[in-house]
Amino acid sequence: MSTQDIRQVLGLLYQDDTREAFARLVLGGTGDGLSQKALAKLAGGGLAVQDGNGWRARPERFRELLKDSAEPAAELDPEERLLRTFLVDGRLASIPTKREKRLVVLRYVSRVFELGVRYSEKDVNVALRAFHDDYAALRRYLIDEDLLSRGDGMYWRSGGPVDL
Repeated sequence: MSTQDIRQVLGLLYQDDTREAFARLVLGGTGDGLSQKALAKLAGGGLAVQDGNGWRARPERFRELLKDSAEPAAELDPEERLLRTFLVDGRLASIPTKREKRLVVLRYVSRVFELGVRYSEKDVNVALRAFHDDYAALRRYLIDEDLLSRGDGMYWRSGGPVDL
């Protein structure tokens, strides 16, 4: 699997004729009345296949591309593996109860705050709500672990990793 395969599929879905042909196949069409050129392109990209009943869509091709393009878990460092465990679509599925795991997650979350910038409590809550509904607990953990500081009603980042 390569980046080229992904680009090919995206390119097919970008073109009006192949996108329309794929949509009709997904909706149960057999390819009747569709451009043979478009169907051949879809077959070349793995998005369609011809069988005894005509043509059918292969939406499972998307899953194949995602699976093959994902980094093997063995190649990920332990922190990255841990983050993938707790983060689902960029949000925390849960706040880790073990301190060591929670620190990894909190260091990741702390990156949302820029160094040298002061934030109101409302702004901190909005930023943390993007990660988890219990933004107050996240805020408290960040302060307890010296990743976020507060004073005079303002908050600022006081620790955590720095991206260079």
